[in-house]
Amino acid sequence: MNNIVKVDPVILYSPHNDRPFSIDISFKPSPDPKPVVIHVHGFKGFKDWGYFNLSAGYFAEAGFIFVKINFSHNGVTPGSPMDFVDLEAFGRNNFSIEQADLGKVIDFVFSEEFPVSGHEVNLDQLCLTGHSRGGAAVILKGFFDDRVKAVASWAGVNDLANYFSESELKQWRKNGVTYVLNTRTGQRMPLYYQVVEDYLANEGSLDVPGIIKKYTKPLLIVHGLKDETVPSQVAYLTKKWYPPAQLFLVEGADHVFGGTHPWENDHLPDDARKVMDRTIDFFRGLSDKE
Repeated sequence: MNNIVKVDPVILYSPHNDRPFSIDISFKPSPDPKPVVIHVHGFKGFKDWGYFNLSAGYFAEAGFIFVKINFSHNGVTPGSPMDFVDLEAFGRNNFSIEQADLGKVIDFVFSEEFPVSGHEVNLDQLCLTGHSRGGAAVILKGFFDDRVKAVASWAGVNDLANYFSESELKQWRKNGVTYVLNTRTGQRMPLYYQVVEDYLANEGSLDVPGIIKKYTKPLLIVHGLKDETVPSQVAYLTKKWYPPAQLFLVEGADHVFGGTHPWENDHLPDDARKVMDRTIDFFRGLSDKE
């Protein structure tokens, strides 16, 4: 990938508590203004997971400015961007913090501090991609932020309220904390009950099913038919709730579209490349409709 510029890291600060978090920016300099794509990782994810750096280069080669972000409370830090070294922060993350972080990144893209020459940035074509739980995050932000023109959800969840059963919620509330196992690292990762309290206090702005049913923007739903983490029925249901959405199903693909962490190849997994190609075509189609 020749002539691609990567600015990494850029440090921003969470509107929630000024906690630093990192983003990176990939683009191929040219005289032409380029659409901006902001990518959001999922639960137990981070911006440099697996093949995501290859994805950034792939979009840059296709004529986009690609911005990957770490949420401020995802458990990694600017100094340790690929290790969950702050499990306390992970446990105190919630959906409202993630929405605030994503808004901060969008503000930065629109600011004079954004480190790409203004003539190279097409702010009229700001798009979002999100993987897994990040798919819900970008759907929410796309609905509430007029600056976002289109959204692509990759293996995305479509409801933030159904993670645990009633009995599990009761025990969680009693203990104040529950733990999820990171099978890759072996870490027991805490989740404090505040995430439920945050959801209940802000349900109107975090009700993903209700918001999808009121959607008006271009939405691409991408899902693998062999996804064992978020079943493909979720994608069909999202399409049912918002019929204008485009649905792209990848035959035989799993939740991460063939990827692992670390990803040691110099090319994208075949299924991930299909996802990138379809998403690029979807975003390019925006300009065709103007």
